[in-house]
Amino acid sequence: MNLAVRQADRDGATGAPVATEAREAYLETIRLIERAHRRFLDVVKDELDRLGREEVNNVQAVLLHNVGCEELTPSELKSRGYYLGSNVSYNLKKLGELGYLTQRRSTRDRRTVRIAVTDKGAEIANIVEGLLDRHMRSLGPIGGVEADSLDGATQTLRRLDRFWKDQVLYRL
Repeated sequence: MNLAVRQADRDGATGAPVATEAREAYLETIRLIERAHRRFLDVVKDELDRLGREEVNNVQAVLLHNVGCEELTPSELKSRGYYLGSNVSYNLKKLGELGYLTQRRSTRDRRTVRIAVTDKGAEIANIVEGLLDRHMRSLGPIGGVEADSLDGATQTLRRLDRFWKDQVLYRL
């Protein structure tokens, strides 16, 4: 197999040439991750619109689903990798104002706010859960995506996530 190599593309760690095919595959993977996330949010928006639940947006609906039955801090949501700081702060404030979340100060540390989904918020979280359940029933038969291929994709995405996190933490 003859891999084309761009002379300008060198692995910073070893100085070895990077194959153009590998570079293109890496860039395509990044594009697909971004596009898949946007498409999933489009699917959630479509479901909310179809059910006439337009008072929350797709990001907020997924946030309610991610909080679920737990009582979390905004920092815990961020550390789990779900959201960026300003994004989560804005959406939590908005969901609190609309009655989808409760926010209370921690008894141990008054600076810490704990959030929980209200019954109204649970309705939206259940819409997302129902959508996911429907997807799971049709993912294989209609989408042609089986559990073992999801496992492989998940493993690769976790490795990329760890690699990118290390790039930031250790400036590799």
